[in-house]
Amino acid sequence: MDEKDRKIIEILEKNARTPFTQIAKEVGLSEGAVRKRVEALERKGVIRKYVAVVDPKKLGYNNVTILGLDVDPTKLLDIANEIAKIKEVRTVCLSTGDHMIMAEIWAKDGKELSEILAKKIGKIDGIKRLCPAILLEKIKGL
Repeated sequence: MDEKDRKIIEILEKNARTPFTQIAKEVGLSEGAVRKRVEALERKGVIRKYVAVVDPKKLGYNNVTILGLDVDPTKLLDIANEIAKIKEVRTVCLSTGDHMIMAEIWAKDGKELSEILAKKIGKIDGIKRLCPAILLEKIKGL
């Protein structure tokens, strides 16, 4: 991977719908060369997929929460997979540091968040502690 590949990735990260002709102008390659490089990046798994990034508030989710979970280490993967099945859970990550699992939850309001935590997540066997942090505003990121 060279600097031109890195620039192509940077452009696609900002807007995955950028036409190859526009990318070609920005990186100094032909449209065909850009197409081949993008296909190679996809084959190598550097570019895994293209997604639409949505604003949760525009969909009625006014409560976006990052949830740290402390769990029984012997049940870590089972718990993470169980949490991933919950519709309102948007992201699940295994982590080091303060919590073993981190999850992003979208809820319409505090009442719905409380129900998700108490009735869906809190009842999973092996969870020791839930540590929710409600996000006020996203400054950077998807």
